[in-house]
Amino acid sequence: MRIDLHTHSSVSDGTESPAELLATARAAGLDVVALTDHDTTGGWAAAAAARPPGLTVVPGMELSCRWFPSDQPPISVHLLGYLFDPLHPAFGAERARLRDERLARAERIVEALAADGHPVDWADIVAHSAGGVVGRPHIAGALVRGGAVASVGEAFTTLLHHRSPYYASKADTDVREGIALVRAAGGVPVFAHGLATKRGRVVGDDAVAAMAEAGLLGLEVDHPDHSDEERSHLRGLAADLGLIVTGSSDYHGSNKTTPIGACTTDPAQFERLLAAGTGTPVLRD
Repeated sequence: MRIDLHTHSSVSDGTESPAELLATARAAGLDVVALTDHDTTGGWAAAAAARPPGLTVVPGMELSCRWFPSDQPPISVHLLGYLFDPLHPAFGAERARLRDERLARAERIVEALAADGHPVDWADIVAHSAGGVVGRPHIAGALVRGGAVASVGEAFTTLLHHRSPYYASKADTDVREGIALVRAAGGVPVFAHGLATKRGRVVGDDAVAAMAEAGLLGLEVDHPDHSDEERSHLRGLAADLGLIVTGSSDYHGSNKTTPIGACTTDPAQFERLLAAGTGTPVLRD
């Protein structure tokens, strides 16, 4: 059984519609795929309607969070939430706030880029987002279309890098609050790509232990941005804390080079995740 628990559609920053994403998953030989768009469940209904026979779909989301060290600036972290009730009032309100933050931040970045003569236009970017929550990947696409950069990857290492003068922050959720919201909605919170040092600053083991104390249930261990050493460390940490171990591709369509199913979850660990979720069921035959 091949299980990929972290993918994105065009509802957030992927390039494939939910239906196209599920077709890609099936063609790649996956048995289980999770749809985990950023801060939204907007693709769930389309995924349910388009699910190919024999493919199990796990409703999920990737929540934008922050860890607040006592002696350092905040660290951006992402929390995967699976099988939660999308109608839970408090969690729904926080997701709406995050989407508004993401949209306002993207517009600030575009305004700053345009003011300096870079080939971006807010209305054009919104139109190309096809109804998805506009974020930096959509801005990167506009920069590629305008000839300012050769690729989305180049945009993220230059004009959209967190050290770029055009970078703008957003008010993400405290990760412990995010964990509490996912759990309150009957979901399963899993810390995403927690040691992806190539992305920037990462939290220490003490932070992961604090998250586990707050109700975290899993660690995403096998991820394309984790080295073998980082995976080994996270696997040991998960064992020490009694956490579920997941693996996934973090697939974004053509916005990233990683293919769907590049990393997968052990079926026994998937069963643990299923047993812990009570908010909404998986979609399967």
